[in-house]
Amino acid sequence: MEMVPLAPNCGVEIKGVSLAQAEGETLDAIRQAIYTHGVALFRGQEDFTPEAHIAFARRWGGIDINNYFPLTDDHPEIAVVRKRADQVTNIGGGWHTDHSYDQVPAMGSILVARTLPPTGGDTLWAHMGAAYDALPDDLKREIEGLEAYHTADHIYEEGGLYAKTDMGGDLRGQGLKTGATHPVVIRHPQTGRRLLYVNSAFTVNIVGRSREESLPLLQQLYAAATAADNTCRVAWEPGAVAIWDNRTTWHYAMNDYQGHAREMHRITLTGEPLAA
Repeated sequence: MEMVPLAPNCGVEIKGVSLAQAEGETLDAIRQAIYTHGVALFRGQEDFTPEAHIAFARRWGGIDINNYFPLTDDHPEIAVVRKRADQVTNIGGGWHTDHSYDQVPAMGSILVARTLPPTGGDTLWAHMGAAYDALPDDLKREIEGLEAYHTADHIYEEGGLYAKTDMGGDLRGQGLKTGATHPVVIRHPQTGRRLLYVNSAFTVNIVGRSREESLPLLQQLYAAATAADNTCRVAWEPGAVAIWDNRTTWHYAMNDYQGHAREMHRITLTGEPLAA
């Protein structure tokens, strides 16, 4: 197994591994690399069938069924992240971390490229450990001990952001209600590293402050989170798989392939409670 950094502070490409066969010490090494680097890219995984995708996820741990995205007909464990050639809006076209609106957020995701546009459709990640480390000391002191409220209702509910786009008819779960409070700074459950844990999609306010009172601080943190030094970018190709840690990273799906289809298959991995 060979590991090559995707960027100085975010991401790693892992070579010489078949995910369909990975288990035991190999799987442990993959886990640790993802906990540390935030996201791992695997190329040449043409044998990673839907059945292999599910089996690998089960070897990792639990699977969270997505409440909003369409699911594959044969495998409800697999969510479809799809944009048709006639659609303008894509899923995930802004910086976010998945499932921060859950009481126990998902650990991460396994994303498999199934249909790709001729060009474009890259995904960006940002490392929240690097983001926290780079904050000025006075800002670190300001956010110490703070909590923030997260919800997805304004995005997925009937009348929400997605419902107003040509993507709205493809989604499920418009009647669900979400909401969770998490520390603004968490410790990674496995590595112990301090991580910034707010995101511009799902974080609504700092606990004890209104939305308007919260925004100046939140926007300062969002800008720090996506500084170029904290990010990496993946150009997809057939047979590519990315696995990322939602606690450690944000991600952003580029929407620069109008007139072409893109379909990715995603399994979400069960997480654990977060703590400051």
